Amino acid sequence: MKPLRTALLATVMLLPLPLAAQDQQTLADIRQELTVLHVEVQRLKRELSTTGSPSADVSGNTVLDRVAAIESELQRLTQKTEEMGHRIDRIVADGTNRIGDLEFRLVELEGGDVGALGETTTLGGGELPAAVAAAPQAVDSGAAGGELAIGEQADFDAAEKLLAEGQYQEAAEKLAAFNQAYPGSPLAAAAEFSRGKALDGLGDTREAARAYLAAFTGNSSGPVAPKALFELGAALGRLGQTDQACVTLSEVGVRFPGTGAEEEARAEMAKLGCS
Repeated sequence: MKPLRTALLATVMLLPLPLAAQDQQTLADIRQELTVLHVEVQRLKRELSTTGSPSADVSGNTVLDRVAAIESELQRLTQKTEEMGHRIDRIVADGTNRIGDLEFRLVELEGGDVGALGETTTLGGGELPAAVAAAPQAVDSGAAGGELAIGEQADFDAAEKLLAEGQYQEAAEKLAAFNQAYPGSPLAAAAEFSRGKALDGLGDTREAARAYLAAFTGNSSGPVAPKALFELGAALGRLGQTDQACVTLSEVGVRFPGTGAEEEARAEMAKLGCS
């Protein structure tokens, strides 16, 4: 996974950038993003501090009443702990991915070798939980596997509606705002993929390729991964990056055999004249 991710990200990062986009990619911007991540970590640390005396009520007239009250309180605390653990895992996974992207951008700005980057250190130390590492945001709009914030699904559906109606500029802006408002969302990969489709509709193939890359690397085994990888390869072909496009499209059949995306990739490879 790492060699492919490195090759794909390096390819898209090296595509020609407009002058305005280059101006935005400054060290000050990266330092600001790192500051935001630091603030999020500090917020998590504050949540580990107590806020007052315990509020659990385990009283009762009989021993059985007290036992029942204790069991009920244990269930409540267990559920709360699981919810907090899930939220922290999502923040750690999202923060680790962001730091990895920042490392690529820093190396690129300083003229280093992006291919020499190793695995990004997990935010906060240690290792990601197995479930998070295997599928950090593994869902699509129809089957959200994680907990959603209030209004999260509605915001995503509103953006999808704009895309379906051909309002590409509004859809692209709303989907970009979605991933800013809900970092680590279970719908993140699907939102990036749809943003890529909206940017394609606007004729911005380079930025569309970046969005497809983000959708694939965000969850390389999720439901949108096959089409995201195909669309990335097709976009590289339209940008004239034929060799990289052929390599990317060939990976679709290797990683996702028997899918509709594989058939589309074969047809695209034939059109590009891939050997």
